[in-house]
Order: sequence, then C-alpha cells, then structure tokens
Amino acid sequence: MFRQLFDPDSSTYSYLLGEPSGGQAVIVDSVREHVERDLALLAEHRLQLAWILETHVHADHVTGARALRGRTGARTPVSLHCGASGFDRLLSDGECVAFGQERIRVIATPGHTPGSSCFLWRDRQLTGDTLLIGGCGRTDFQNGDAGALYDSITDRLFTLPDDTLVYPGHDYKGRRVSTIGEEKATNPRLAGRSRQKFIQIMGALGLPEPKRIHEAVPANLRGGTP
Repeated sequence: MFRQLFDPDSSTYSYLLGEPSGGQAVIVDSVREHVERDLALLAEHRLQLAWILETHVHADHVTGARALRGRTGARTPVSLHCGASGFDRLLSDGECVAFGQERIRVIATPGHTPGSSCFLWRDRQLTGDTLLIGGCGRTDFQNGDAGALYDSITDRLFTLPDDTLVYPGHDYKGRRVSTIGEEKATNPRLAGRSRQKFIQIMGALGLPEPKRIHEAVPANLRGGTP
C-alpha cells in the first residue's frame, strides 16, 4: 500500500506505506495538523503504525511525529546529522528500516540541511526537500550547502536507475511524481549544469523566509514538541 497525502498550507507531501500481510505501516514527513486524517487511514486499512520517518528537520511545518507516537506507540527515527533530540532512533546512511516484510533504505543526502535523507522503497525514492520536481531544496539557512546538495543529487540519486520514481516532499504546482531519468534530463537547476553553476544558481534565488520557520524548526528539533 502506498498513499501520497498533501497539506495545502505548506504544499507538503506526506507518505503512508503499508504492509497489509503484516499489518504494519510507516508514515514519512507527517504534518501535525493532519494527525487525525492519518490515524483514520490507518484504522480504515487495519494497519499498526510502526515508524514515523522524517527526511529532515522541516522549516515550513511542524511534524506530527510526537502526536502520532503518543497515539500509536510508533518509533520516530531521524538522521543522526540533524542534531535533533526527542527521537527514538538515529539513522545512518545505508541503514534499513523494516516494517513487516518490507525494507526502506536510508540514503544520506546532505545539502538542503546537514541531516537531509532520502528513503528508497521498492521502485520509488522519497526525496524530501533534496530533489523536487523541476527543482531542489533551498540551501540558504539551517547550515545548507549548495555544493553538498549538488553532490548528493548527482552522486547519490542520479546514479539510481532512470525509471526510479521520484516522490518529493513538496510541490507548488500540483505535480505528484517524476522519475530520476526525467529530472536528470529536464530539471532546470541540474540538467547540464556544472557544480559551480549550480552553486551560483542557488546563491541567487533570493527566496523569502518560510513563514513558520521560527516555530517549526525549534519544535521539529524536539520531535514535534512545541
């Protein structure tokens, strides 16, 4: 089972992965305001939440990890490079998170933040803010590093098979899914761009500060605790 869920306020995609034969599930990048929706989906499909994964410490929304853990007993992993507390497990590159007979592989992709990770499950890559459809995460706060992001995308993600599905952490134009091959060929920040050019592009974006950054980052560093 695979469900892509959406928060319109922050344009965040969350993901529910279920293994019906074992009755276990994983939620990736939950949003606090949608905890009841997520719990209703789990109940509808008779799934027990085992893990609440985060691709990174978010700046635009507060994770629902703390609330979901309190209601379900699920564990809350995050990258050890996030510098976060209040989580149950710290993940390293190459580790696997198991639910039922399924495995999710952790791919460390620093750049957007030092602790950014992507999750590979079957034929699909959950890319968080590292790789977006036709874009990528910004690198101008939370110790972001444009050079590291370029290396993560080109060395870690673009080396996957071209038909690997890309499910991003955000999209602002209603797009839901892409592929590694499509992003390699058409992503305007990356296709045909050198590392130096990419760094120049990222340094000139001039994006406004996320409106909830001062609430979201401190809460998310504590696993969603206000």
